[in-house]
Amino acid sequence: MAKGGFRGMPGGMNQAAMMKQAQKLQQEMMRMQQEQESKTFVAKAGGGMVSATVNGKHELVGLEINPEAVDPDDVEMLQDMVMAAVNEAMRTADNEAANNMSRLTGGMNLGGLF
Repeated sequence: MAKGGFRGMPGGMNQAAMMKQAQKLQQEMMRMQQEQESKTFVAKAGGGMVSATVNGKHELVGLEINPEAVDPDDVEMLQDMVMAAVNEAMRTADNEAANNMSRLTGGMNLGGLF
């Protein structure tokens, strides 16, 4: 290894500078994760008959069902609406987390590095 850094590193970035940058990135990622976990995401299904709220930890924290959606002869439709609302709320949370991470890393895929 060349003195003061890695051979072939752009701009002569040394190991200490790389570690400092990685620590800064990791701290920012942790801050973003905490922020994400505190948010809630709402999705509706069945024309608004069912509303599901999840948090950034993928926990279902709210579920509203319009009484008109309750048909004892068609429980399966209500089940489908609940699943659709919950799944959409989860997708919304995942998409926001992915977009935030992409902004932080400049689109680089770090593949679980942190």
